[in-house]
Amino acid sequence: MTASEHEIAETLIGKDYDAMDAHTQRVARHLTERRHVSRNTADESDGSMTTAQRAADAVARFGGSWTFIFVFALVLIAWVVLNSVILLKYDRAFDPYPYILLNLFLSMLASIQAPIILMSQNRQAEIDRKHAEHDYEVNLKAELEILLLHEKMDGLREQQWQELIDLQQQQIALLEQLLAEQNKKPS
Repeated sequence: MTASEHEIAETLIGKDYDAMDAHTQRVARHLTERRHVSRNTADESDGSMTTAQRAADAVARFGGSWTFIFVFALVLIAWVVLNSVILLKYDRAFDPYPYILLNLFLSMLASIQAPIILMSQNRQAEIDRKHAEHDYEVNLKAELEILLLHEKMDGLREQQWQELIDLQQQQIALLEQLLAEQNKKPS
């Protein structure tokens, strides 16, 4: 960025260029170079995901769905029914009431599923933070562009007013000249 571009950015933003944060400096560069700052941030996050991150997202997506709830309810009902039928028929069940083995499996599922879902939420929070930073940059640039447009409009209006005043002064001069000529004529 040239010195004049620094001055333009500093004038519009109201801060010294070196005192601006990285996002504001980026916007200032894009503004003075007349380049756009918006980009598709969704494409940036998809390509850099590891297998573990994709797996965590899949577990979180499935664990937070109605399909999971229905499948989970069916498994629980099947477990209870199967144990009850075996208990009634053979007087012996693989997990008799109060279903301690089922409780162990549920505890293990919860202890594994919770951290995986938290990892996915942390990653999503990071993505959301990047989207928010990008939105800030786009909004700041739009605001600065609007300020520039206002300055241009004000400049054009000032120029038009000056041209109008000059034209009016010419008309007044012509009218005075006509009056002077009319007063010179004998009646």
